[in-house]
Amino acid sequence: MAGRDRSLDALLDLDGQTLVVDDEGNMARFVVRRTDATEARPHGLSYSLTLHDRTGRRLMGFDNAHAVARPGGRFVEQPRVYDHVHRGHDDEGRPYEFVDAGKLIEDFWTEVERIVAPDED
Repeated sequence: MAGRDRSLDALLDLDGQTLVVDDEGNMARFVVRRTDATEARPHGLSYSLTLHDRTGRRLMGFDNAHAVARPGGRFVEQPRVYDHVHRGHDDEGRPYEFVDAGKLIEDFWTEVERIVAPDED
């Protein structure tokens, strides 16, 4: 079938999965659902791709569960965005440019690798 986005199928297939990613017990968790396309979610997806340590503490995550402010000066109002990344368990999130499902999956696994194997080349 021409034009079918197989990376979107792959992302949707991850919904509900928890994968152990290393010997330390770090886990990747996925919640991905189709939604109506809205201004907040123009791609029609609600997603949360997170990395947790063995105790369940979030180490990093990509999601669009809430709006975050774009970086900018104090005097320049920036529109809030929903697609964002959390770097650390207490990070409120920074904007993430959602391109497509494939790029989201790639960016997530790149960040996982950076965290779980930072010294490997």
